Amino acid sequence: MSSTEDRKTPQIMCRPDGPYVLNDFIPRTVDYVQNAEGEQYTRTVAASLCRCGASNNKPFCDGNHRAIEFTDANTADPALNRRNDYVGAKLTVHYNRALCSASENCVNGLPTVFKSEGEPWIFPDDGDMEDVIETVKTCPSGALSYSIDGVEYRDQEREPMVIVTKNGPYEVVGGIELVDPPEPCEGASSEHYALCRCGASNNKPFCDGAHWDVKFTAE
Repeated sequence: MSSTEDRKTPQIMCRPDGPYVLNDFIPRTVDYVQNAEGEQYTRTVAASLCRCGASNNKPFCDGNHRAIEFTDANTADPALNRRNDYVGAKLTVHYNRALCSASENCVNGLPTVFKSEGEPWIFPDDGDMEDVIETVKTCPSGALSYSIDGVEYRDQEREPMVIVTKNGPYEVVGGIELVDPPEPCEGASSEHYALCRCGASNNKPFCDGAHWDVKFTAE
């Protein structure tokens, strides 16, 4: 097996109108198969993850995207793709609605700063600065980031992982490469992002919170 230093960055590829394909590029020994010199073969394993919402074998694809004629077209309103800055005395919080997966981590985690309704809805000075920072870090989609003294903090140091959330999106962390992504949203992170798995997002392949509207369940 390759060392961590030699290993390629894991990748996610979006099959046209089909599943996500995750390849971690970790060579694995194939049991019971060897070449003429007695050396065992190795291969990498790719996993196909459902993104149409119709698989009976979630989170894995079972081909049902063909039966329901799933389309991966992005129909998001481009006007939503703009980043707003909420300026406080010690830090500025940035937010792009187009990236938001509606996890509600911010509203539930620090409701004095992140209000559930109204505009403006972020009040950086209504909470301790460290609490604001830690809450921003819980944003799974990259919609939130923050700046201090003009320096933006967006990404974190994490091991690559795809987290299958309960009845929600795939939350990707650790810099897993999304191959051939669409035109990036303003302020988007390549270290963490949320991918739709209910099939209803208008901002495919990214989650826009539509799983709440369609009452998606992964049972």
